[in-house]
Amino acid sequence: MYYLNNHILKIAIAQKGAELQSIYNSETELEYMWSGDERFWRKKSPVLFPIVGGLKNNTYRYQNKDYVLPRHGFARDKEFTVTCQTTNSITFSLQDDAESWQVYPFHFRFSVIYQLNMNQVMVTYLVENTGKEPLYFSVGAHPAFSVPLVPDTEFSDFYLSFNEIETCGKWPLSKDGLLLNSPISFLENTNSLPLTKELFYNDAIVCKQLKSTTIAIISEKTNHGLKVSYDGFPYMGIWAAKNANFVCIEPWCGIADSIDAAGDITQKEGIHQLSANTQFTRSWSVQAF
Repeated sequence: MYYLNNHILKIAIAQKGAELQSIYNSETELEYMWSGDERFWRKKSPVLFPIVGGLKNNTYRYQNKDYVLPRHGFARDKEFTVTCQTTNSITFSLQDDAESWQVYPFHFRFSVIYQLNMNQVMVTYLVENTGKEPLYFSVGAHPAFSVPLVPDTEFSDFYLSFNEIETCGKWPLSKDGLLLNSPISFLENTNSLPLTKELFYNDAIVCKQLKSTTIAIISEKTNHGLKVSYDGFPYMGIWAAKNANFVCIEPWCGIADSIDAAGDITQKEGIHQLSANTQFTRSWSVQAF
């Protein structure tokens, strides 16, 4: 386990998956991350790469050959290497190898950078194409935050607060985790979403092109909460395991296949094409108050 701390926050990151494990605020004396209770969901903040969501039949096609990838890709189960560490930041990196080529025939270096600034954790994804051919990938976040956050409150005392008034649908998922063809009504001229356990009984809430660039988890019963900022991520997933005390706010640069997906990775919705010897970066952050 690796740690960063300043006079406000202490965070812990596991080398496996470069996965954030803890955000503890010494001023509020609160832990903001989900506990990882295996009865519900053992992960805390998996990193999604080189795909986000599931593939139709767990398969994609590239240059007339089929490859199999599990939902959300393989990075979350890989051992990263710490390639840089300072007093307020740490970089974890993953490179292609003979094992990855069996399921993902591309040359890459994928880095996850954690940085502390006062009561904010900044997370940056850096994708580098180290090969001679275009690199096709998606990347996304999956952090789970503890709800209720403070003692003597309940899950339903909290709500999500968007920084813009939203009118948008949500995209239903099939039993295989694929997007159905049409959205259904969801947010209607509002900037808040009350949290209930039932909200997630039919899997994740998946939205495309929200106007908002921040989502906060707050309550009228406490001054404590958190705010996730995610400019540059066109897709958003909001999820909790059934009856669990957490909410995931998931900024995505990528999305699951639709039920009608053709399978060609170069044509997949949400896929990015990165030219040789170039790089791609996106950052999101969480402010714990």
